Amino acid sequence: MNPIEKFLESALAVYERLLEILAIHTREHANRRTIFILITLGIIALYLYLNVVRPPDNFPLNTLVTVQEGASLNDVSIELEQESVVRSALAFRVVVTIMGHEHDVHAGDYLFKEPRDLLSVARAISAGAFGLEPLKIRIPEGATTKEMAILFGGRLLRFDKSKFLEEAVPQEGYLFPDTYFFLPNATEDLVVRTMRQNFDTQIATIQDKIDAFGKPLKDVVIMASLLEREARKMEDRKMIAGVLWNRIKIDMLLQVDAAFLYTLGKSSYQLTTKDLTSDSPYNTYRNKGLPPGAIGSPSLNSILAAVTPTKSNYLYYLADRKGITYYSVTYAEHLRKKRIYID
Repeated sequence: MNPIEKFLESALAVYERLLEILAIHTREHANRRTIFILITLGIIALYLYLNVVRPPDNFPLNTLVTVQEGASLNDVSIELEQESVVRSALAFRVVVTIMGHEHDVHAGDYLFKEPRDLLSVARAISAGAFGLEPLKIRIPEGATTKEMAILFGGRLLRFDKSKFLEEAVPQEGYLFPDTYFFLPNATEDLVVRTMRQNFDTQIATIQDKIDAFGKPLKDVVIMASLLEREARKMEDRKMIAGVLWNRIKIDMLLQVDAAFLYTLGKSSYQLTTKDLTSDSPYNTYRNKGLPPGAIGSPSLNSILAAVTPTKSNYLYYLADRKGITYYSVTYAEHLRKKRIYID
């Protein structure tokens, strides 16, 4: 190889080495830029998540969040931020707009059972995913309106106990005890109307028997409410109904202890002599005839027992602690059974 060829070969080797060094240098700087960009983007993403996307620390769980009918996207976003549903009203508007739902905000009550981030809230309100599921609420037979207020008030989020009692107390006995399914945002007015409609529906099934008995529905309901508390078995309810109607017929005091459960919250074994002389209009030891109103919500069986009493000459009855009921024609017989089964 002549000197010129050797020189050209050496020059080519140097040139290739320079290209290699330049490539390495370029890659190193490119990696640094890439890493810097990724870190910057990561910081921005973290900032946005922590301060914009993430659910607020005091996110309103199991609380109704209302989107008003006719509210604009701007109004809704401000309301959601004020109620701590989202961290940023502006971010909510941007997300909903990007999703193409700026005109699709659904009005109504929303219920969130777990914290939801900005994107999830935006999807829910854009789609009208309210999160409301029916609640199963059982009202036991014989329950009073005060007891109902506690049961409903503990489950329904828009239920006002005071307003319920204003509507319900005058309808004591006419709100049918049953198992109901209400959405969490049901109001006291809806509850009262639903229970009363159920009562009317149930009564219609035995209306012919009520008509045949010949007593006003009010009297039947009051009697049935007493029977509901006085006995559990249908046979005993019909027997006691016969006894109490017999007493009313001869203008005799009813002397029903169950009425004191309504006024004093006391059972037969808790009553004192003073209780028996109270001036309450529900005191059937002082006032003749039926109480002025029902003492609870009777079941259909109790209403049926009230209008299909067992005919007998009995004027007295008592129940022992096991719930067994004993009947008597005379007061002397009644006292004897009381000594045997109660005292």
